[in-house]
This record gives sequence, structure tokens and C-alpha cells, in this order.
Amino acid sequence: MNMTRRAAIATLGGAVIAPLAGTSAALPSETPVTLNTPTGDISGTLTFPDGISQECSTGCAIAAPLVLIIAGSGPTDRDGNSTLGIKTDSYKLLAQALAARGIGSVRYDKRGIGASAAAATSESDLRFETYVDDAVGWLEMFRATRRSPPRFQRFYVAGHSEGSLIGMIAGARANVAGYISLCGAGRPAYAVIHDQLAPQLPPDQLAQADAIMAKLRSGEQVADVPATPAFAALFHASIQPYLISWFKYDPAVEITKLTCATAIVGGTKDVQVPVAEAQLLFVAAPKAKLTIVDGLSHTLKRVDPAAGVTQQRTYTDPSIPLDRAVVEAVAGLVQH
Repeated sequence: MNMTRRAAIATLGGAVIAPLAGTSAALPSETPVTLNTPTGDISGTLTFPDGISQECSTGCAIAAPLVLIIAGSGPTDRDGNSTLGIKTDSYKLLAQALAARGIGSVRYDKRGIGASAAAATSESDLRFETYVDDAVGWLEMFRATRRSPPRFQRFYVAGHSEGSLIGMIAGARANVAGYISLCGAGRPAYAVIHDQLAPQLPPDQLAQADAIMAKLRSGEQVADVPATPAFAALFHASIQPYLISWFKYDPAVEITKLTCATAIVGGTKDVQVPVAEAQLLFVAAPKAKLTIVDGLSHTLKRVDPAAGVTQQRTYTDPSIPLDRAVVEAVAGLVQH
């Protein structure tokens, strides 16, 4: 989780999927879907399980669960790719793997990204709650358009990275049947940003960053931001209202507001959100199922140097399959 805007415990490992063994090799059906918002349309992709056709928009005899997949931070699109050079297809692969298990999903370009570019507000008007409202909007849209018999009978949220916190809050508001955190933080954003900056900045600059974040936490904007590239990217004036809104939320508090079945996934090779973050969420929500995946990177793919899969390749090579344990964690919660 790049925290800038620019950007019972089971240990599992080894297995990857694309698609899962024993499932149909046929690609699932996909169709475009649109969420209308006051500031513009948000574009997404609805992935149908095998046996549910696109003609089911007015209701069909097959009732399936639906998972809303929420992307991580930065300019990340519905498939898990970014204009910053990240190319993983992780969310697309997850949608396809879930469909092979009879589970529908929706993934979408965040406002301002990809086909949802027109829905962007000015950066100074953006708030963390805007992303939460969008996630709730998708869930409410599908819930409101269900027919009898329904196409989708239960609703779930799977949030990746920053999307983990968005999904927690949206899931509680929308009263979903289940929630999955994929490589999500267990502490407030300012604490994670501090840890990410610590190895990059000298002590005096780190202290400056902490002082700025302390003011933002109190709801106060900061005019005298140091004129360095790192500080300008993190704390420029127009992004500060967003940071103020984001810093208010503590994932370890928000996860306790969920009343649904919950799963938490962390990876031992995640260089952005360490395993300790998943464990903190589990401490806050001990009834959740915690899965720590050996070798899993932040991209939901397995680092395997012996097979030539480096950490960097998991961010740039979409042909690398998802780790099986990720799909099992999501599908296992949905099908429990």
C-alpha cells in the first residue's frame, strides 16, 4: 500500500492459481456496469459465474453471491494496474478465479481513474469518505436492482490495501454478509506513513513529517510545508483536506463495527504492508479468520526466486498467477 496519494492463524504457501485446478478453463462472462454519482459516472466490470449469462439483468433462476472488489491507493484501476508502471491484473485474476467457484464480482475504476476519469472532483474537494460513498453506492445499486428470484443473493466486500479500510467502513454501512481484508493496514494511515518514511528520510526531516501529520490529525492544514520533492508530493496544500479526512480512521476500530463474517489476509513478502498489520486487525477482531500466506507479496502474488519470480516482477508481470491462498480465503468466506 503506497500511502501517498500518488501513489486461528494459518500459514500457507506455494500454490498458485490461474485458474483453480478442477474448474472450467472457459473464461467467465463479463459486462460493463455503471454507477451514477452526482459528480459523474463510475465505470466497472461485472463478472458472471459460469452458467449466469448477461441476459440475467432482469433476474434469473441462479442465485449467486456477489463480491465487491475495492482497489488500493494511487491511480489503480479496476484490474489492479496503474499509470505508475504497475501491471499486475490482480483484481481481474481474482474476479475470474471467483467466477470459477460460482461467485460473481464487481470491480471498478476509482473516480478520476481510467474510464471513471470524468467523475473526478478537484483534489482539494476529495475526501476519504468519497471513496467509501462510492463503494456503498455499488452495493446499494445491486441490492436495489435484485429481482425474484435474485441474480445475486448475498453481498460481500474484498478490499485490497487502502481499499481494506474503505471496505470495512462501507461493509458496515451496507450491512454486507462478509468482509475480507487483503493486505490491509491495522493502524491509522499516519502511523503507516511514518514507518514508510523512516528508512527514507534523515531524522530531522522525519520529525518534520511527523509534526505536519500531527497538525493534520488535529484537523489543521499546514501552510509551511518544506519545499522538497518528498514533502511536496505528500503534503501539498490541495491534498491536505484528504489526509485530514483519512487520518481520522483507525482500521483496528473500524473492523470492530462489522457484524458479518470476516477474513484477514497478509503476506510474508509484502514490503508495503507488513504481516504485523494483519495481526493487529486480528487482535481487534479475534473472531475473524486470519491467513498469513508464506511468500505473498502486496500484489497478491507469490515471490519465488527459484522460479525467477522476484518482488519486482510481481508488480510488473501480469502473467504471474495469483496465489491460491488468496482466492481460497475469499471464496472460503463466501461459501462458508
